[in-house]
Amino acid sequence: MLEWMTGSHIGNLLSTFLISMAPVVELRGGIPWGVAHDLPLWEAYITAVLGNMVPVPFVMLFMRKLLLWLHHFEKIGELADRIENRALNKGKKIEDYEALGLFLLVAVPLPGTGAWTGALVASLLDMRFRRAIPLIFLGVMAAGGLMLLLSHGVFNVVL
Repeated sequence: MLEWMTGSHIGNLLSTFLISMAPVVELRGGIPWGVAHDLPLWEAYITAVLGNMVPVPFVMLFMRKLLLWLHHFEKIGELADRIENRALNKGKKIEDYEALGLFLLVAVPLPGTGAWTGALVASLLDMRFRRAIPLIFLGVMAAGGLMLLLSHGVFNVVL
């Protein structure tokens, strides 16, 4: 199965899509993976952006409820508290600049940022779904563009 995932065009698309869906890694890992496996740049970008957006509505709808439920368990509740506190701390930073802040939180491809974090922060700040999703999507597109440039080596040429 692994050979198929890295040995065919469809497999490379699927693996890029799945990697981009994963928390923490997101499209910061998906785009370099796709480019490294000979996907055309535009295919790697589109596949990674779409894959990165798949979990966003689910995170916004269910993560808050999941964190509340996890508080019922002693050891897991502590982890839920840490996740919630980190998201709320990021939320405090973007609260004043709500739209721009959420966009930048998602667009800057650094650890602790991205679509998952943006969706969680938007959920904890009670942002409306119709307002948050487009901002997260624009942030994912911007982060994908930066990662595409990095993956293609443009920064190596410029610097």
